[in-house]
Amino acid sequence: MTSVPSRSEAWSAALALAAVVVVLDQSTKQLVATSVTRGDSVRLPLGFEIVNVRNSGVAFGLLSGGEGLVLAFTLGTLALVLAYFALHSERAGLWLSVGLLSGGALGNLADRVRTGTVIDFIDPPFWPAFNLADVAIVAGVAMLAAILTAHDVADGRSH
Repeated sequence: MTSVPSRSEAWSAALALAAVVVVLDQSTKQLVATSVTRGDSVRLPLGFEIVNVRNSGVAFGLLSGGEGLVLAFTLGTLALVLAYFALHSERAGLWLSVGLLSGGALGNLADRVRTGTVIDFIDPPFWPAFNLADVAIVAGVAMLAAILTAHDVADGRSH
């Protein structure tokens, strides 16, 4: 069974994880941006490639070209996640989800503010290219869904 953190422990853990995600995300993006020319690729096993592409939209290029809308969507979603965390920060495991989500959102937001686009570099077969911030966001959302579902089941709620 997972122990329940105090409010300050949960916030500290979430902030530390978010910082680690941002540093790893930005470091890998800069490494790719400086070592792989746009349009080129580095082949990896199982059909994966390392590429240097830019994404001006949100997930999979949705809302491409609407910079203001993308920024508003990102900041609004991040604000909602942080507000929920402020109210429920002592819930077991929530800090992990919020740290991943926040770090991923801030990593991609840093790219948008700096260049107007996000650097994507992991290109699997049959799937759009993505980056480590995207991985953190997806993992954070999946964990948040699991935490909320487990909480509802524990409370005897059904939807």
